[in-house]
Amino acid sequence: MKPVPIAELRAFVIQVLERCEVSRPDAETTADVLCTTDSWGVFTHGTKFLGDYTRRLRAKGVNPRGVPRIENSGPAWASIDGDCALGMVTAVFAMKQAIAKATTSGIALVTVRNSYHFGAAGYYAWMAAAEGQFGIAVANAIPSVSAPGSRGPVLGSNPFAFAAASAHEGNMVLDISTASVAGGKVMVAAAEGKTVPSHWLVDSAGKPTTDPNLFLKLEAFLTPMAEHKGYGLALMIEILSGALSGGAMRNGIGRFVDPPSKPSNYSHAFLAINPAVFLGENVIGGRLDELFGAIRKVPTASGVDHIMLPGEIERAKQEKALAAGIVFPPDVTEVHRAIAAEVGCPIPDFLK
Repeated sequence: MKPVPIAELRAFVIQVLERCEVSRPDAETTADVLCTTDSWGVFTHGTKFLGDYTRRLRAKGVNPRGVPRIENSGPAWASIDGDCALGMVTAVFAMKQAIAKATTSGIALVTVRNSYHFGAAGYYAWMAAAEGQFGIAVANAIPSVSAPGSRGPVLGSNPFAFAAASAHEGNMVLDISTASVAGGKVMVAAAEGKTVPSHWLVDSAGKPTTDPNLFLKLEAFLTPMAEHKGYGLALMIEILSGALSGGAMRNGIGRFVDPPSKPSNYSHAFLAINPAVFLGENVIGGRLDELFGAIRKVPTASGVDHIMLPGEIERAKQEKALAAGIVFPPDVTEVHRAIAAEVGCPIPDFLK
């Protein structure tokens, strides 16, 4: 496949969303999140999801004109109702609130209810890092992950992201699922007719399985990352996002197979920490330079250049994408073609 210039991809996403009655500013926000995620090479959470978003926007399961609003707030916290808007719109609004409050309070937590799938959690943590703060973003999701010893799904793959920027050594962006693997990777394996590693899934009897199609049929479930450790982290995220926000939890969250007219009711939480309040201005960047630099100098195994920081691979891919465009896997390109046909968009040059 030929590389796709990011500007062309962004223009396409905006055009698609506007045809689904999304306002120009909200379309631009969503396009920025999705295209940035694709530039990182994280195709499972980028524009590949656009088809589901458009179907739900047109059926009004996602409110194309939804306006997130602050329900309650204080100097270091806020709770937000997402008004069933696109998850990217609500999540960006929420993290901006957290960053602004942390600027003066030092730390701020913002919860969100009544939202939708927000894509890659790392984007929102990175927003705080870009402002010289530490960022944390979490969200709950439909139950698809087992717990040690369970014969069914207990929690969602509840993502966790943390980001921090040094002065010269780059950003650390950790973005992980609390499942052993993202469900999107299982779906890709099923689409390609491949099996999956036996530690990714357990079936309805609680036994390991390598058949990704059982996951699609809801007859197999993801395993938690690091067994009880991943299960515990997922539960923590469910409490912070779902319970604390007053939003939906576990089976109260809509599934992708639900009618597109049904709201999904995802919940999120965002934390921003301002290091300047703790250490003074222009201190933390140097301390992280020292930390990250020391890690990179640790002796490595044969064939390894240096110890990488979380997010370093994605940053390298982004630099390449900005210079030469994004090379998408065929399944994502097919999604783009289908979306253009569904909403009646002219076929963009990169799909011709």
